[in-house]
Amino acid sequence: MVKQEAVTLTPVDILHEPVTLEFLGFKSKETWTESDLEEAIINHMQEFLLEMGNGFCFEARQKRILIDTDYFKADLIFYHRILKCHVIVDIKIDRFRHEYASQMNTYLNYYKYEVMQPGDNPPVGLLLCTGKGDTLVKYATAGLDQNIFVQKYMINLPSVEDLTSYIEKETEKEIGRLSSAK
Repeated sequence: MVKQEAVTLTPVDILHEPVTLEFLGFKSKETWTESDLEEAIINHMQEFLLEMGNGFCFEARQKRILIDTDYFKADLIFYHRILKCHVIVDIKIDRFRHEYASQMNTYLNYYKYEVMQPGDNPPVGLLLCTGKGDTLVKYATAGLDQNIFVQKYMINLPSVEDLTSYIEKETEKEIGRLSSAK
């Protein structure tokens, strides 16, 4: 019998994009608020956890964080049992903006200094936005905690054309990675 070694996972290994939230039942032309979206995710927690992947354990919603005399609220808090770290999810109803990175960095530092237990790995921040510009994300997160991830979410499944384009882009990236690894 061949013994297999365990593969050590990193946050990049568990996060995927886009996050598809079609199970929430929102229509593309509807208007909704962050609270509406968060409420729908809570009401469909099983489907959300399946979309996020293996290892996520729900811990809190609208977690109040007291820093000095100000309260902040992180939308959703999970503990990832495989990565052994907290995953802080902040849901935005628009494209990524630079101030979202600063807000998430504050949450991560709070969890690092106030919540993290011996044996835990540093927390991971996941900003779910309707869209993002890769260059803005790069500039806004440069110099910040490397565990801040900005992922696009979609309320509806993509069209066949969008799926085809996505598969082609991902295939080209993979071919590029394999070529540079040689």
